[in-house]
Amino acid sequence: MTLDITQFYQTFFDEADELLAQMEQLLLNLDVGSPDPEDLAAIFRAAHSIKGGAATFGFSALTETTHILESLLDRARNHELTLTKEMVDAFLETKDVLSDQLVDYRASAEPDAAAAAAICAKLERLKAESGAGASDAAPVAPAVAAAAPARAPAPAITGGAPDHVVEQAVAATHPAADLTAAAGAAEDGPHLKITLKGVDAKDQALLTEELGNLGVIVGREEAGADLTLWLESDVPSDDIVAVCCFVIDDSQIRVARGTAPAAPAAAPAAAEPAARGEVFAPAAAAPQSPAPAAPEPVQPAPPAPHAEPAASAAAHHDDKRARPAAVAASGAEGSSIRVGVEKVDQLINLVGELVITQAMLAETASAFDPALHDRLFNGMAQLERNARDLQEAVMSIRMMPMDYVFSRFPRLVRDLAGKLGKQVELVTFGQATELDKSLIERIIDPLTHLVRNSLDHGIETVDKRVAAGKDAVGQLVLSAAHHGGNIVIEVSDDGAGLNRERILAKAAKQGMQVPDNMSDDEVWNLIFAPGFSTAETVTDVSGRGVGMDVVKRNIQSMGGHVEITSQAGRGTTTRIVLPLTLAILDGMSVKVGSEIFILPLNFVMESLQPSIDDIYTVGNGERVVRVRGEYLPLVALHEVFSVEGARTDPTQGIVTIMETEGRRFAMLIDELVGQQQVVVKNLETNYRKVHGISAATILGDGSVALIVDVAALNRETRATHGARAGAELAIF
Repeated sequence: MTLDITQFYQTFFDEADELLAQMEQLLLNLDVGSPDPEDLAAIFRAAHSIKGGAATFGFSALTETTHILESLLDRARNHELTLTKEMVDAFLETKDVLSDQLVDYRASAEPDAAAAAAICAKLERLKAESGAGASDAAPVAPAVAAAAPARAPAPAITGGAPDHVVEQAVAATHPAADLTAAAGAAEDGPHLKITLKGVDAKDQALLTEELGNLGVIVGREEAGADLTLWLESDVPSDDIVAVCCFVIDDSQIRVARGTAPAAPAAAPAAAEPAARGEVFAPAAAAPQSPAPAAPEPVQPAPPAPHAEPAASAAAHHDDKRARPAAVAASGAEGSSIRVGVEKVDQLINLVGELVITQAMLAETASAFDPALHDRLFNGMAQLERNARDLQEAVMSIRMMPMDYVFSRFPRLVRDLAGKLGKQVELVTFGQATELDKSLIERIIDPLTHLVRNSLDHGIETVDKRVAAGKDAVGQLVLSAAHHGGNIVIEVSDDGAGLNRERILAKAAKQGMQVPDNMSDDEVWNLIFAPGFSTAETVTDVSGRGVGMDVVKRNIQSMGGHVEITSQAGRGTTTRIVLPLTLAILDGMSVKVGSEIFILPLNFVMESLQPSIDDIYTVGNGERVVRVRGEYLPLVALHEVFSVEGARTDPTQGIVTIMETEGRRFAMLIDELVGQQQVVVKNLETNYRKVHGISAATILGDGSVALIVDVAALNRETRATHGARAGAELAIF
């Protein structure tokens, strides 16, 4: 039977991404002058694990690149070479190349051979300059290695394998030996004896096939769920462990040296490699008089923290990812599983439908007399609580920590600051703050642009900072925090701040309207105009005037808004406010004519019924309402959506005060219906974009209600009333 190994590609890609992210973080924090041995070991293990997985799946370019990187890292951790900043830079460049190769392999494309050759040449040069000697030859594909006419001497149990695997291997061949001294010297047999504990039949077949690809299986024994294979191969034992760890847990793996039985059982997978285009040499004849079988391995001691298995290296000693196949029952507790985003989205949609159904039942039950149907009402109340709890639990599955975004910026800040000749310290807060996955992936590009702007335009060079009496090292702060139903993300720097006069001059030069009495906030918002830039020169970092308008547009498309505050000589802060999720919304149901609209609750400040003395008409014919001395533009919802039969007199209706993007305005409606949580349905998917409407939802009675795009109405109101919408307006 031939099993498709490609089913594990995604697991490998995901774990390789995690390992590369871990590697980058450790490299960025590495003290070149006095590197932490544990950090060096963790970086080495990450590279080694990627190499082992890449070799298993036949990703040759990835295997060769990581092998050369691994070789340098191995010498660094063994103090055989002295680390330099140039080496760390090269390691980071290698990480970028490896990331690109993973992207290509995901897309079933061939990686860029020129990029791989260039980085490999750089690593080889660094190795030669460090006096480490010639490079180890890059590993060939397992099929080629196995095809050699003569088997190389059996390798020692290497230190790259988990500690307990090494100890068991040594104990199997030297029961009385000192484990530390003997960890690399157990050679009591020509074969690798691989014992797999608690493995079901399907995984036994898969592992037999994959191990057969690493050499020739010359012996096989089964005892229920335990499988023992004798492998004739010169691959290191830690590569054996790395291969098996993609299917089973490392605690189920025992590796030792030994001699195969005189009459080995047939190895079904030994004849399979040809199906994948691989050719193996015939198995060497078994010895006529087999050596005594090695004693059973001793029970393992707990693995040391610095020698975690390949599959768990990416998470240090945090929770371990569950593998596609079943693992031992003892390892099930506290494990996690990988679930496709599509399945999570489907689950969220189903929960949304459940919430709608519950609302419909509640609407129907409201017609009954509570005194006569108390059990029905108690059941409905319980259903509502359960539905909300289920909804919150399911929504939490989609939540991801902001560290997923923030962890990308140490490298960007390091590289760009060096390129610009600046010294910058990156500080992050609120990495554990969670945001919906659909939003967290879309926020990366806007934040990247804001960070680049702060580095290029905000933070000064060392000379300018010292001359201004500042610390030579600039500070860039990324923070995230929950406020109500929103998440607030801030990008702050302690640079020169925005130059008001330069912005106004540039705006006037570009033909923009620049009133004399513009507030600072209005001046700062000019930088969001398309094509606007105050940069005197265009560089590959910024200055083309393309970006800030896109940042604002992207934030608005996520239902959020962006604000800027700045002080000359003190720095600039860009504040992004986003909803926690786009799937669920707390809303206020309002009635306009015979229609029901939903106002997002986080925009609603208050509701009131004004008197005739509070309503004014300004010079351009627009109406404003006075609320505690503040004049707010009045938006009549029935006029925006052409609703007939609505109340046109504000004194007969309700005025709801809305606040968004730092501005307040009033909205005229007929009446308040109630507050409720609604499931957001994308209107554009089924219809088209409607001005002033962001989405739709289904109410308890089955009718469709439109969700008002408050931010869009606010922007339109500002454009209509202009900057004069205040106490200075001509009021009639």
